[in-house]
Amino acid sequence: MTDTPDVRAEPTDSTLANDASSAPSSPAPGTPEAAPRLEIQTSRQFTAWLAAERLSLAFTTYQGGKVFFIGLKPDGRLEVFNRTFERCMGLAASSQTLWLSSLYQLWRFENVLEPGKLYQDYDRVYVPQVAYTTGDIDVHDVAVDAAGRPVFVNTLFSCLATVSETHSFEPLWKPAFISKLAAEDRCHLNGLAMENGSPRYVTAVSRSDVADGWRDHRRDGGIVVDCEYNEIVGSGFSMPHSPRLHRGRLWLLNSGQGELGTLEPETGHFEPVAFCPGYARGLALHGDYAVIGLSGPRHNKTFEGLPLDERLKDKGSSARCGLHIVDLRTGDAVHWVRIEGLVEELYDVAILPAIRRPMAIGLKSDEIRRVLKVAPGAM
Repeated sequence: MTDTPDVRAEPTDSTLANDASSAPSSPAPGTPEAAPRLEIQTSRQFTAWLAAERLSLAFTTYQGGKVFFIGLKPDGRLEVFNRTFERCMGLAASSQTLWLSSLYQLWRFENVLEPGKLYQDYDRVYVPQVAYTTGDIDVHDVAVDAAGRPVFVNTLFSCLATVSETHSFEPLWKPAFISKLAAEDRCHLNGLAMENGSPRYVTAVSRSDVADGWRDHRRDGGIVVDCEYNEIVGSGFSMPHSPRLHRGRLWLLNSGQGELGTLEPETGHFEPVAFCPGYARGLALHGDYAVIGLSGPRHNKTFEGLPLDERLKDKGSSARCGLHIVDLRTGDAVHWVRIEGLVEELYDVAILPAIRRPMAIGLKSDEIRRVLKVAPGAM
């Protein structure tokens, strides 16, 4: 089961795995010389960390229109598997189910393998089962509530929403400072943290209530809002993203400053824990570790002129694309994945606990016609 090859992975000095199609390192006859290429380097002990923590990773890039899965082959070498979904962004993952937002749809994937079964040494095979057509509403973070219903950030309409059987979406909540639902991306609502199966905190680039008003407040207008009380509990951030509750603390990325830190909602105090050498977006927490998505230099006005640029220059570095694994106890970067070539930015990151080697079925080849799973019936 392989999709049409559309990404090639090239060897580097560090651990590397080929993409899902296992394409050759040299173009096949008739293949254009400029075929897309992807290079992935990792820290020396990254694969050992995956094995020790018994997990795999997934991440999305809307620039490349890809969802990637990172796991381990039977011999312990790195496996990188990708599928193509146009402008894929928000990602919510569990052992059996994935939710993935794309340009105008929200997809639900289900694992088709029975417990303990393998398919060609893969221990998860996620199949796209349902797609809700939302239209191009710029869905950012995606989560699942206590009832199993998807909840997502509808950035275009500045609200939280869920799917509808008859409409593009069903609004669930909006910030108190947003006077009406309008397709105007007023505050650039983007991040969502769940608590006990309900939305609790969101991030936005500003509290603007006019069309596209957030762009005027990128350096220090960012806020965190408590959904339960509909009040701002943190402010002064630079393009904050990815709030997450973990072990009783609220973590988030102060992306425009290049910071991972914690916020005390009661006082509004933000405590930086680690510096991120890239535009940080996408955060997953597991035990004592944070997995952070980083994006490289962004060549448009939205991401230029942020404090991150100055901090990177002071540190003698430039923005990198990849994954940054931080020890929450010390703030140290203990592992990393660097991505070069086809992919220059990431949006979301997910941890897949107790999964060694995941894959997914795509839509570009006829394999989706052949992957069948029959529901048990009273036959």
